[in-house]
Amino acid sequence: MRFTLKLALLASLIGAIVTPPSALAAPGPPTTARGRRGMVVAAEPFAAEAGLEIIRKGGNAVDAAVAVGFGLAVTHPIAGNIGGGGFMLIRLADGTAVMVDYREVAPAAATWDMYLDENGKLIPGSSTEGWKAAGVPGSVAGMALALEKYGTMSLREVMAPAIRLAGKGFPVSERLARELRDHRAPLSHFDESRHIFLREHKYYQPGEVFVQKELARTLEKIAEKGPREFYQGSLAHRLVQESKRGGGLFTRQDLANYRPVLREPLRAQFRGYEIYAAPPPSSGGVALIETLNILDHVLTDDDSPEKPATLHVIAEALRRAFADRARYLADPDFAPVPVAGLTDKSYAAAFAKGISREHCSVSAELEHPDPPGYEGRPAAATPGTGSRESENTTHYSVIDAEGNTVSATTTLNGNFGNKVTVPGLGFLLNNEMDDFTVEPGAANALFDLVQSRANQVEPGKRPLSSMTPTIVVREGENILALGSPGGGRIISAVIQTVLFRLFFGDDLALAVARPRLHHQWMPDELRLEEGVFAQSQIKALQALGHTIKEIPAAGIPSVGQINAAERNRKTDELYGVADARRGGAARGY
Repeated sequence: MRFTLKLALLASLIGAIVTPPSALAAPGPPTTARGRRGMVVAAEPFAAEAGLEIIRKGGNAVDAAVAVGFGLAVTHPIAGNIGGGGFMLIRLADGTAVMVDYREVAPAAATWDMYLDENGKLIPGSSTEGWKAAGVPGSVAGMALALEKYGTMSLREVMAPAIRLAGKGFPVSERLARELRDHRAPLSHFDESRHIFLREHKYYQPGEVFVQKELARTLEKIAEKGPREFYQGSLAHRLVQESKRGGGLFTRQDLANYRPVLREPLRAQFRGYEIYAAPPPSSGGVALIETLNILDHVLTDDDSPEKPATLHVIAEALRRAFADRARYLADPDFAPVPVAGLTDKSYAAAFAKGISREHCSVSAELEHPDPPGYEGRPAAATPGTGSRESENTTHYSVIDAEGNTVSATTTLNGNFGNKVTVPGLGFLLNNEMDDFTVEPGAANALFDLVQSRANQVEPGKRPLSSMTPTIVVREGENILALGSPGGGRIISAVIQTVLFRLFFGDDLALAVARPRLHHQWMPDELRLEEGVFAQSQIKALQALGHTIKEIPAAGIPSVGQINAAERNRKTDELYGVADARRGGAARGY
């Protein structure tokens, strides 16, 4: 097929034929691994090894996942964190399923207009850089709760690899050295960040050992005294003290009041599989299920991932799910969210009727059916314009020999979060406040995402997220865990990988490797990974009315970075795939 020749990216990604010059900018083969007793797939190899170390010592998937989470805080500072938050989706082999929500929350002193000038316009950088951009961190509390409820080992045991990596150091990779140099300007605005990560502009070179003594001491205290030390002890006291010194809003009460939440995962049926996904305040699970439900009505046996007509209907389904994201979704503890209606198959059928294979819809004119059972009025979501795209999110997937499965996505939001390293404590803080609707009628600064007034800043509120940790079950057994970083593009990446694997029958490596697209309703453009779609495909999509914008196929802002782990029900073999788009690591035992 002419498409296959043009799109030889697929060949390079799965280690097949030689890639032609037209695809040289595309990512290389994914990292894969096999095992029987444990599989860990993460964005960084030392953190993945930390998880595998715990499995070798007899820990289960939750023990290993917590080890990976703390490990990423040391070795993957652009995204790993104890100064941010996330969602850990867990499904044990006995069928127990839960999502641990440790999303950051707005401080008590936060106000809806705190980032606006006297004219009601966003003050540039106010929601993305510096102390006031940070929400109260949830990672330490969340990971500790997951371990207490569903793990088998002590906090000290699972944190030991991270403490060792921080105290003794690890060799800097080419990727980390590049990330630090690429973000030297904003990191240099803060003394502690400049000192630790830039060495006063004596930049780390690949292979040099990176030692973080302050972070090691912080991790030691958490391991010894538990999460209480971070939220009420000496670490909390220092964090609040430095926040006040830097003009931030944190108080001792903000930290003492923080609680992770155990939420029931969303569940849906798709072509004989059961999908477990993240509920609000994540928008990811709702969008995933709604999109799959729509496509269940639209896709036919004649569709294939290469056909422009198939790409078109996937984009149209995404357009509709993101329109609903902007209208309805927010923290369910603060606003009514019609989850049942949005994930109802009859609602998807009604929405699917508006999809034409002859032309694309116009986002601003999209007609919305009412979700079943929803009697309220959707909060206004006015199309606006955003500024830049960035992400500081990471995903890891873990499966153990018994089939216990974890799909965890954590975040600092922007690259290196708000760029503030807490003096004396050694960890970066998030800039998660930008995930709120900080300027009514405009998209957020980092991801161009239009969001509703229901997502505006309020004390104690969790900002809406796009994180989409997902677990797939077949006949009661866990078979697949996956997720991605990438802001709103997380949703598109996970949806397409699920489709390629479950609907079109790709093996996991090919499903992860295939070129991906993204549509988020507003701005009204279809984003395609650059250099990996054939010109004939692009022209066909343009002929259907799509406005095409190409984005890099590797690095940021590619359409995600899927890290997936799979279990073969017949052989019990475990298989892991780390997406090549930004680099990652799959480790099996």
